[in-house]
Amino acid sequence: MLKMQNLSKVYRTHLIETHALRGFDIHVKQGEFVTVTGPSGSGKTTFLNIAGLLEEFSGGEYLLDGINVAGMNDNARSKLRNEKLGFIFQGFNLIPDLNLFDNVDVPLRYRGFSAKERKTRIEQALSEVGLSSRMKHYPAELSGGQQQRVAIARALAGTPRLLLADEPTGNLDTQMARSVMQLLEEVNQRGTTILMVTHDPELALRSQRNVHIIDGQVSDLIRHTPSLVDENALATLHPANHAANLANAA
Repeated sequence: MLKMQNLSKVYRTHLIETHALRGFDIHVKQGEFVTVTGPSGSGKTTFLNIAGLLEEFSGGEYLLDGINVAGMNDNARSKLRNEKLGFIFQGFNLIPDLNLFDNVDVPLRYRGFSAKERKTRIEQALSEVGLSSRMKHYPAELSGGQQQRVAIARALAGTPRLLLADEPTGNLDTQMARSVMQLLEEVNQRGTTILMVTHDPELALRSQRNVHIIDGQVSDLIRHTPSLVDENALATLHPANHAANLANAA
């Protein structure tokens, strides 16, 4: 689904070169749920931006669903991004003056779907995240967890092959974060590949595989059992134990 080999990203000014990624290798297979962890400044955001075709890379190879993206112009990258990718952001990025139906509708309009097709996709997506009864509500009338569910519905409505999530639970309390994570697990079980950046060791442990990035390189690949984690069992564990387990696994 996503394959990067010897990828590099260098930011240059007239005074200095900053190597954000170097010798970066990763392969995410179709249907996987992969979390990406690492300290601040390690290259996680740069990696996610390149994966999302929002930023160009300096060297190496990047294949998205078998397509080599190197050298693509802006129009080709935009077309591929709209067809293959869905995005979920920490800050939800909902339009406050639009109700839920219209918020999910916005990216579909850019793709040129008919009104009938858009309506079907929107209703299905909002139903999948449990918000079909709130289509005419506005973002301010929802909790943080519900707003993130709308953001997930917006991404799912475009039927992406790969879902990129940047700290999707970062603005949520623990209970809401677990609820959103469970929803993402269900989305993954229906066949969508998910790549999620997180600072939360508990959430990292729930994915099938954890990729740890440090100093712009993949330092380890941790495989987990590809199944849902029991919520009750997870809730009995202290967060410090999760961090210790993740450190030991590394």
